[in-house]
Amino acid sequence: MKKTRVLVLSGGWSSERAISLKSGSSVAKGLKKAGFRVSCLDLKGKRSFQELFRKKFDVAFLCIHGKFGEDGGIQAVLEGMGIPYTGSGVLASALAMDKIFAKKIFVSEGIPTPRYQVLHKSTVHGPSAPINIGARPRPAFAQGGQSTVSLSFPVVVKPSSEGSAIGVGIAGNKNELAAILRSAFRYGNEVIVEKYISGKELSVGILGNKALAVIELKPRRAFYDFKAKYTPGFCEHIIPAPLGERDYAKVQELALHAHRALGCRDYSRVDFRMGSSGIYVLEVNTIPGMTELSLFPESAKASGIGFEELLARIVMMARSR
Repeated sequence: MKKTRVLVLSGGWSSERAISLKSGSSVAKGLKKAGFRVSCLDLKGKRSFQELFRKKFDVAFLCIHGKFGEDGGIQAVLEGMGIPYTGSGVLASALAMDKIFAKKIFVSEGIPTPRYQVLHKSTVHGPSAPINIGARPRPAFAQGGQSTVSLSFPVVVKPSSEGSAIGVGIAGNKNELAAILRSAFRYGNEVIVEKYISGKELSVGILGNKALAVIELKPRRAFYDFKAKYTPGFCEHIIPAPLGERDYAKVQELALHAHRALGCRDYSRVDFRMGSSGIYVLEVNTIPGMTELSLFPESAKASGIGFEELLARIVMMARSR
């Protein structure tokens, strides 16, 4: 292990750059404590790529969140170099990063996920957005083979390919929807509008072939947004989540199912909403945060796996390929 040279890649140029640098710093410190030979690289421009090609290392530990990090970009570069890297491969990363494709796979696999519509920037004009929202509540789960899905307020608006809750908002009426859409479209040309599931917010880590401890999140804001994720004191993490035995096992089962359905490997974090109508998978994060406030290390710790051991396991899974 001590001879294994690990290059921690972080930074990048996405809207999640600052969080990526924090994750990278945390991972580098942990790997050094675990006995690895560690170097770091902020991948942010042409010179950094030249440095990447010059460096000698055995495994790349990926901490680049958002575009190029979680969408298969850096994975493709490293595969071209013949260098093992942590986490999911090119295709699984791309599928998980694109919320629209991920939703379609969840539906095809029978994984419960909130009902949704996809809106394109070119077709949306203020409060008259072509979205089918009625006053009468509809079933909350998504179903296959539907091109038009009726929703009812409140709804959640998400950019199709962003993480860390960037650009996400909850709309209770059409005027709020129009304002949130304007914000969300700053991050891309497509957004998902999905039924808001009132209830518990849950998160589960996956390591290898095992679901880790379930966490309940209690943000001190309307929902688990960027500020709640990364500001101390803005969100309470309850571990293990206070669920009945059957529900707890079901959440873990669905987490593994979603992870495998997208073709993920090694590790991920799966996010849920649990309401009166059931348990719903929201998304799979293939490069979960590794900061002091991050959920994935907490899920592992509650399962008896300390931070240094967690990092070592991830590195050795990559090295074994």
